[in-house]
Amino acid sequence: MSEPTGVIHDIGYQRYTGPRLGRRQVFGALYLHGLRTAFGLGRSAKAKIFPWLVVGIVTVVAAGATAVRSQIGEVVMTYAQFADNMSWLVIFFVAVVAPELVSRDLRSGVLPLYFSRPLPRSDYPLAKLLAMATALWLLLGAPQLVMFLGAAFTTKEGMRGVWNELLDLLPGLLYAGLWAVVFASIGLLIASLTGKRAFAAGGIVAVFLMTTPIVGILSILPSQTVNELAFIASPSTLVQGVGVWSLGDLLVTEDAAPFSSLIGDFGPVYAVAAVLLVAVCVTLLLARYRKVAAR
Repeated sequence: MSEPTGVIHDIGYQRYTGPRLGRRQVFGALYLHGLRTAFGLGRSAKAKIFPWLVVGIVTVVAAGATAVRSQIGEVVMTYAQFADNMSWLVIFFVAVVAPELVSRDLRSGVLPLYFSRPLPRSDYPLAKLLAMATALWLLLGAPQLVMFLGAAFTTKEGMRGVWNELLDLLPGLLYAGLWAVVFASIGLLIASLTGKRAFAAGGIVAVFLMTTPIVGILSILPSQTVNELAFIASPSTLVQGVGVWSLGDLLVTEDAAPFSSLIGDFGPVYAVAAVLLVAVCVTLLLARYRKVAAR
């Protein structure tokens, strides 16, 4: 009997001869992919429903405030107040998007493929964090641009009025950035702890909503110092405390005056607490992915 012989078929594989991109390009690709994922771009129609529903809601609110202002001639909602009023939507946006950014990769086990490239272990979570923060900033900042354009085209003070609107807009965009960084850091850290998206989403909502009663309890204790520091206990009220301290009249109205008085002279403490919260969350997020990469 003749021994079986193998046959090599040429199916067209060729060696890659193009440029080999490095760390910067890999980081940029991860960031861009994460940003597109946040809004469901490049994915199924089902994945686009929730993010674009939220985008539609905030845009309609901004357009409505602009329309009312053009009719009555008074500011209905400042740019910074818009970010405050939309914060409840941001919570649910983070709860849906953060698991999409990190939990899917954990569950499918593709992280070793990412780390087989010239990608430091810290770049993956940082790219995802930057994408999440950018998405949140766009969610809160883009409607403010709608409000600005409406005010700029209806102002009766000419270029001076446009300039004044711009000076009001810039702090509002910075305040939106504060919301974005704080919420993205917390949400992504929680989502990175599990590969199950439902558990991750529930954990994110629980952290943001269940800390609110703690603020209420601390606010009624007999110590004035504890009362004035109570808002640090919840991420939402912590950001609002920083905003009241830093933005002043751009955020505080007669309705919000009680809140501004409750934080007393502890505004700088709120700012330091916000920075420490973000730093701790980012540090734990990096530690989490060093542990995942070591498996």
